[in-house]
Amino acid sequence: MKTLVIGGGPAGMLAALHASQCGDQVIILEKMNSLGKKLLITGKGRCNITSSIPMEEFITNVPGNGIFLYSCFNQFTNKDIIDILEKEGLKVKEERGHRVFPITDSAKDVLKALERQLNKAKVEIQTNTKVEKILVENGIAIGVQCLFYDKEKTILADKIILATGGKSYPITGSTGDGYEIAKELGHTVTKLKPSLIPLTASKEYLHICKQLQGLSLRNVKIQIRDTQKNKLIYEDFGEMLFTHWGLSGPIILSSSAHLLRYPKVEELLKKNSIAVFIDLKPALTEEKLEDRILRDFEKVKNKEYKNSLDNLLPNKMIDTIVELSEIESNKKVNSITKEERKRLVKLLKNFVVIINGFRPIEEAIITSGGISTKEINPKTMESKLIKGLYFAGEIIDVDAYTGGFNLQIAYSTGFVAGGH
Repeated sequence: MKTLVIGGGPAGMLAALHASQCGDQVIILEKMNSLGKKLLITGKGRCNITSSIPMEEFITNVPGNGIFLYSCFNQFTNKDIIDILEKEGLKVKEERGHRVFPITDSAKDVLKALERQLNKAKVEIQTNTKVEKILVENGIAIGVQCLFYDKEKTILADKIILATGGKSYPITGSTGDGYEIAKELGHTVTKLKPSLIPLTASKEYLHICKQLQGLSLRNVKIQIRDTQKNKLIYEDFGEMLFTHWGLSGPIILSSSAHLLRYPKVEELLKKNSIAVFIDLKPALTEEKLEDRILRDFEKVKNKEYKNSLDNLLPNKMIDTIVELSEIESNKKVNSITKEERKRLVKLLKNFVVIINGFRPIEEAIITSGGISTKEINPKTMESKLIKGLYFAGEIIDVDAYTGGFNLQIAYSTGFVAGGH
């Protein structure tokens, strides 16, 4: 059997590898000049390979159609991808939040390990090949029409796996081509939105974020709330980052996957009714934090307020906190009132940033939306509309939080598509 895999990302590589192991003659058609362009930038170039949590817990980390992946996650697990890499001599390590990384901290090593596997499996790789159309006869996929170095070419096959990725990070080749190819065949593409995307701050809050640009906060708690209804939308604990447009970092990116699904979110964002509350000292209650501040103040009671917060806050944050606390910066610490101190405590436990939107989809780590899961067999990844056509990876309408879950979706769906 001859199998064509369109797209050479993680999903396409796993699909090709498994199809070859099942005895197929396999060709990967990749429009870029090499495989795995997007893989190389995952985890800031370190590649968060997967998560070490039990596979039965993965679905709870996939807000976008997680149940659809039940069979795929059972057929190919986090241990399976680790086994493949370790067989190629690439050891892994586990970091905070159950995140699994290569011991070398290099995404390039992950890609090289997968390429070695493809080479051993005798998978043919054709780069600089852009597929423009999937050919169908009597409801069966029979081949593709493509451009190879700008020359038109037809390749016939028994099975075709579409694994072209989403619309995020187009510089890596994820430009949404696959959606158009699938639409031409009658498939439904659900609304495409950016997911795992930084949030933009509104008006005066943008000024605050610009002041704090580049500051990374660890071990903070966030709550995202609908201020119109005083309703909690999402909460998390971990690391975040201030940027010149607003907020980013792991817990902010994960929050975006939840926020984009909140009813009438676009309308609420326009009304400045979505707020991020940051607890800068989540390990301390307000009472204990006030005691801590009292102890700190006692040590520096003759200093000015603006020079008294070094042990409490990152240096870059002090001026902003002084300004927002509305305590006179030159005021001597021993003359700060109880009311002013309590105001400072409230600020540290509820540092607010009003947000008004998401960064563009081109900057998203992952695309939310894609080929409707209603039109794909969840046990085989085969199209319910076109026999012999399969889907894998980000092109499908599934998306997850940060932490290696989206890459595991790519491996698992690719493996299943390749084996059926």
